[in-house]
Amino acid sequence: MTSTPAIIFTGTAADAAIHEGSLVVVVAPDGTLRATGQAVDALTDGLLSRYTQRDDFAKLKPGHTRLIGMAPNLKAASIHLLCCRESPAETDMQKAGARVAAALDSRDALICLDDCDHPAAFGLGLALRSYRFQIYKTQDRDDVKTTPTWHIATSVPDGINAGDRIDPILAGVTLTRDLVNQPANILTTSRFSDELLKLEEDGVDVTILEEDALAAIGMRALLAVGQGSASPSRVAVLHWRGAGGRPVALLGKGVVFDTGGISIKPSANMEEMTMDMAGAGVVAGCLKALALARSPVNVVGVVGLVENMPDGNAQRPGDIVRSLKGDTIEIINTDAEGRLVLADLLWWVQETYQPKWMIDLATLTGAIIISLGKEYAGAFANNDSLMNAFARAASAVDEKVWRQPLDKAFDKPLESRLADMKNVGNREAGSITAAMFLKRFVKDDCPWIHLDIAGVASTGKASRYAPKGPTGWGVRTLLELINAAPDPGND
Repeated sequence: MTSTPAIIFTGTAADAAIHEGSLVVVVAPDGTLRATGQAVDALTDGLLSRYTQRDDFAKLKPGHTRLIGMAPNLKAASIHLLCCRESPAETDMQKAGARVAAALDSRDALICLDDCDHPAAFGLGLALRSYRFQIYKTQDRDDVKTTPTWHIATSVPDGINAGDRIDPILAGVTLTRDLVNQPANILTTSRFSDELLKLEEDGVDVTILEEDALAAIGMRALLAVGQGSASPSRVAVLHWRGAGGRPVALLGKGVVFDTGGISIKPSANMEEMTMDMAGAGVVAGCLKALALARSPVNVVGVVGLVENMPDGNAQRPGDIVRSLKGDTIEIINTDAEGRLVLADLLWWVQETYQPKWMIDLATLTGAIIISLGKEYAGAFANNDSLMNAFARAASAVDEKVWRQPLDKAFDKPLESRLADMKNVGNREAGSITAAMFLKRFVKDDCPWIHLDIAGVASTGKASRYAPKGPTGWGVRTLLELINAAPDPGND
């Protein structure tokens, strides 16, 4: 099952003395205890204040925790000290929440923030880091963890309403992670479509375009990717109409499994290619969060759902396909399939919706991991104002992004002897030439960002806000950006 602890914001920590799970109290870097800490210290004959005099307390950094252990006169199974500055930044409290979640694991807890600022950010970090995906675990196994209840006691005036602010965000990130975690034999293109249709319950308008409709539209590049699969290719359109006017557009690569096609990948680690639909997952999570929050914005999300399989009907290296735009593309490598999906989606969205601006997300290239590792997403933008707004949004929610160049010098490797372009360049600057390929399908007057999330969509070890596996990277940044309503114009 998918689980996160039940997080309940409360205005009092009066039951600290009788709480039987873990107890978290706040201490300042100079050792000063806040109200609940002072009460606990008195009940435990000065246990906490004595600890603050020890040499190892000086090593406790703000935002970090230290396990004290059990204490006399308390029922708590353990006491944790959380070091907190007088006026912490919002992102610092979010990081602190994530660290507390990692320390608490699956035990019930009472977290006494008292008058610490930004309890909502703390709660969001706590919830994000505590996500677990256990659907396919036999429930009586020893490694299946129970779902705890975590109470956050806060005296900040609007602290007890913090859950109302973070619940939509958490629901969006959780949906994204759940989708990315699903194996490809479960999350087929058809099942993915069914999952997206459930967003109608939240108020999102959902339209599924089947293969015959896509053929009539002219999405030949997208359809070519999936022609070797038994799963039908589809495009899902998700529209949140929280306001009028022209929408902003989010586009996602939704390759439910990527073998590489005829240009088949090595078998080692191919099982990780269930996450090649993470861009589509982020778009779905963002639309869910916007709908749950009833955000006053107009946003259309469009995702291409395909599977890239080798088959007698699969596209071959050397094939030439015509995109919806009309450009012809020589297929050099069938493993460079995501850009074919996005090429048709980008053009169709511009022709259909005339968006104010658009952002696509895709686990597009391994080259971006060589460039930026698992820490940063790569961003490619044709508009400085939109890129700067996106960077500010990413910083505000503590998601890392690094801008990469779009330069005509990188167009040359895409030149084809037989067609208007090739679908890949050479081995040099692979993520940049992929972005330059996509740029050919973006009109000059449409502000656009391409996000290559191959390195950050899923990780092989726990990250700051997620356990090992899918991170949901991008949902929170996009929500921050969309709600800020940037108007980049034709910068």
